[in-house]
Amino acid sequence: MTDTIVFNEVNKKLGDFQLQNINFKVKKGHITGFIGPNGAGKTTVIKLIMNLMKPDYGDIKVFDKEIDADPKSIKQRIGFVYADNNYYDHLNPNEIKSVVAPFYDRWDDDIFLHYIKKFKLPLKKKTKKFSTGMRMKLSLAIALSHDADLILLDEPTSGLDPIFRANFLEYLKGIIQDEEKTVFFSSHIISDLEQIADYVICIDNGQIIFNNRKDYLLDSYYFLTGPNSALNTLNKENLIGMRQSAFNFKALTNNQAEINEATRHKVSVRQATLEEIIIYTIGDDLL
Repeated sequence: MTDTIVFNEVNKKLGDFQLQNINFKVKKGHITGFIGPNGAGKTTVIKLIMNLMKPDYGDIKVFDKEIDADPKSIKQRIGFVYADNNYYDHLNPNEIKSVVAPFYDRWDDDIFLHYIKKFKLPLKKKTKKFSTGMRMKLSLAIALSHDADLILLDEPTSGLDPIFRANFLEYLKGIIQDEEKTVFFSSHIISDLEQIADYVICIDNGQIIFNNRKDYLLDSYYFLTGPNSALNTLNKENLIGMRQSAFNFKALTNNQAEINEATRHKVSVRQATLEEIIIYTIGDDLL
């Protein structure tokens, strides 16, 4: 399977913060969710992918090329959707198109107009009068209008109303149907990733916590709830993010021996949700 993005032992220090030995691969033709609390390193990783900053050491490849080898041709193939639309507020979508289109060899006016119509955006209304959802629609329309092979999204659904968020996620699923395009979706909204991601990369404090196929995570982790007395039969080192009240405990585990032991005692065992896996692994900072 082809990898669209590869990080190999990437480190980057920014003041007191540091990305530490970052390793991951983003598979072509899939949606990879990239999640972590604010300040975990998500935006730094995205800036490294876009070659907006350089790693202190380590290797980054995009489309099987070192990012410094041919940055112009790499960026030609990336559609970038920011959390905040940074286009000139005094321009309307038609004027913004005239500014942006010359930068892309594969720009297609017909596709742009198709998405403007699909998203019900006014061509001649200045973007300073656009809502957050309208700005996001415009960013996505631009990203999809130059036949990008990688759609890179930085917190795209933050601040969007639930109906547009649901529709937006459906657009993303449609993008990868031909298995030729790749979506890398940075977010802190777990439900969005649970709905559409094929793979999930979790980062916290500059380190990758896990990087797996979503279905593997859901099949591997179990959520335990039971009386504190049952803890005497379990190995606490195999319990992830354990929380105790006066009488009961809750914890996550992917250790089969603990799952088997828990079922023999008065402990409730069920498959964990993606939200429980992430929250119990990295704590409450995401909420």
